Amino acid sequence: MQALVTRPIENAGGMTTALAARGVVALVDPLLAIRFIPDASLDLAGVAALLFTSSNGARAFAATNPRRDLKVFTVGDATAAVARDLGFAAVVSAAGDVEDLASLVTATLSPGDGALLHPAGSVVAGDLAGRLGAAGFDLRRTVLYAAEPAPTLAAATIAALRARTLDAAFFFSPRTASRFVTLATDAAVGGATRRVAAFCLSQAVAAALEPLPWAQVVVAATPDQAALLAAFDRFHAALP
Repeated sequence: MQALVTRPIENAGGMTTALAARGVVALVDPLLAIRFIPDASLDLAGVAALLFTSSNGARAFAATNPRRDLKVFTVGDATAAVARDLGFAAVVSAAGDVEDLASLVTATLSPGDGALLHPAGSVVAGDLAGRLGAAGFDLRRTVLYAAEPAPTLAAATIAALRARTLDAAFFFSPRTASRFVTLATDAAVGGATRRVAAFCLSQAVAAALEPLPWAQVVVAATPDQAALLAAFDRFHAALP
């Protein structure tokens, strides 16, 4: 069995390792390339905590600033693990999405504790600023990286689609899913997804894939890699 992993190369390792353990050959085609913004400045005056909505945000902050003493709140467990690996000690995961992160912060902190810094990319999902602003928090979003879309599908991806050897594809963001639709259409291989099962981190990701035909579209029960793999395991076990 062969599966396509569309994550940025910095984030694909855990998924490819998990698939290999299941006997699945992973074809990695990063549809977004992460580029840190050089010489980005950070104002940490009065900041009580950092909010990481992606592992790339954690990596970008760590590459920009040496401080590791601030409290950290992350959107999910994978981002929390990256933050801890980078040296942050006080890390709490919302184990969900942006809404869960906002709920965690409002339940844990008060606006009087200080400002919140959100190291982020040039494109963000959800309305973290709106949720926390409505609760009285001062949220500072600082753009530390950009996710640049791939100009084409990789030759290996196009070849696998044309040869009908691709069985599954994993999508982690609406932007990546939308980019795949565009590039597959441009390469005239959109129809080849009829035999591919798409595994999506959220309903919004699945909606972005709707322009193409799929063997089936499966949405993870919760927006994390473990749930995505659990959905794949059920699919795999049901195959004849």
